[in-house]
Amino acid sequence: MSKLRILYVASEINPFLQTSEVANFVRALPQAMQEKGMEIRILVPRFGLINERKNRLHEVVRLSGINISVGEEEKPLIIKVASIPNAKLQVYFIDNEDYFQRKSVFFDKQEKFYEDNDERAIFFCKGVIETVKKLGWAPDVVHCNDWMTSLIPLYLKTTYKNEPLFKDTKSVFTIYNNGFNHKFGDDLLEKVKMVDIDDSILAPLKSKDYEGFLKIGMEYADVVIKGDEISDSLNQIIEECSKDKKCEINNEDEEEQLFESYYNIYTDLAG
Repeated sequence: MSKLRILYVASEINPFLQTSEVANFVRALPQAMQEKGMEIRILVPRFGLINERKNRLHEVVRLSGINISVGEEEKPLIIKVASIPNAKLQVYFIDNEDYFQRKSVFFDKQEKFYEDNDERAIFFCKGVIETVKKLGWAPDVVHCNDWMTSLIPLYLKTTYKNEPLFKDTKSVFTIYNNGFNHKFGDDLLEKVKMVDIDDSILAPLKSKDYEGFLKIGMEYADVVIKGDEISDSLNQIIEECSKDKKCEINNEDEEEQLFESYYNIYTDLAG
């Protein structure tokens, strides 16, 4: 039996960047799954806070050079890679000068939410799928973490559903307490659209806010998981939107039990 292939997608990972619990989770779980015999890939954005020299990032020329459309514009995709110290894991970084060169993540120095965070998320999600295509690596499961990755389950179920590489791919979406109060512009849905995506498909995103991104992720993911310390209001949204696909993970479990739970979820999903 061939190894299960798991793709992890997140906005951060230790030791390159940490702004929340996501970074620790995405550092520990892939290594644990690799040790259980799974084949792993990890993709994150190359936010400007990540020191390229210190972390030994270098461009992967054979993967770079694609243009990603966001609304009316096309932006060049640059792929970089680095190894996690003391682990046999590589991390691929999605980069673009306009979106990821700033020395902060989602908020500027005055704590103002970047107006184009929607475009950054769209570029990232499309860039992830196109990078995996270029790698020629067919994931059995794509594990998406947090709101910035929420469009990937949608794209896999629509635009990319007939791609041979993704025909059997399942997706997991984990929700964390990393919300924001910003409402995006009226052109959000137009920017998100791709082939085979119309307004009805994007209905969960019509609120154009944090909840909208969560709802679109939950609508199209095969499994929905709650991260640590979810607020009551978030809990209610999860209950309403994903009753039939919610997977209960006990985050209080000992690490080994927790990893075993994820192992079982992946193997069940992959059939």
